[in-house]
Amino acid sequence: MAATITYVFTSHSPWTYLGHAAFLDIARRHGATVEYRPVPLGAIFAETGGQPLAKRHPVRQRYRLVELQRWRARRGLPLNLHPQFFPVDPALADRLAIAIAEAGGDPDPFLRRVFAAVWAEERNLADPETIADLAAASGIAPELQARAGAPEIAAAYQRNREMAEAAGVFGAPSYILNGELFWGQDRLDLLDDALATGRPPYTA
Repeated sequence: MAATITYVFTSHSPWTYLGHAAFLDIARRHGATVEYRPVPLGAIFAETGGQPLAKRHPVRQRYRLVELQRWRARRGLPLNLHPQFFPVDPALADRLAIAIAEAGGDPDPFLRRVFAAVWAEERNLADPETIADLAAASGIAPELQARAGAPEIAAAYQRNREMAEAAGVFGAPSYILNGELFWGQDRLDLLDDALATGRPPYTA
């Protein structure tokens, strides 16, 4: 039976951007279904003791920049270390990804454009016109774009948060396979191994 991987992320996360294509390649290679679950990461940070970037110790902030450069080179992706529009409220992009998935579509083409918009193109995800442009370029109809503002989609966004917190998520991206949490795109090799072997999930 094909595996299902719950993909917990937010659309302005550099780490989600860096791992996105590699993750989908792994999922497709194993015939796994991907369940897209964007979350309001700031609320999860507040709940689980995480610190927003600006409040982290300078040592941690400097190391983050080193890691971004390492993984930028490893993944072969363009990435501005100090993008003009970061941090930014990603809720509109996150909610549109939910709307696409709920309509039976594939959020991947839209998300790839969203990630590149922040980290390579200096575009503002909080600007509805930017989201409309990215959506149109991804072939998303205006009617579906409008669904991102619907109360039902906002409620689904909050349910994603509750699901993620119940699963032990504290950062993005996180991947959940058979109840086992893999945090960070640097854990993708471990996720790949778990899919390849079909081993039972590790628990604490």
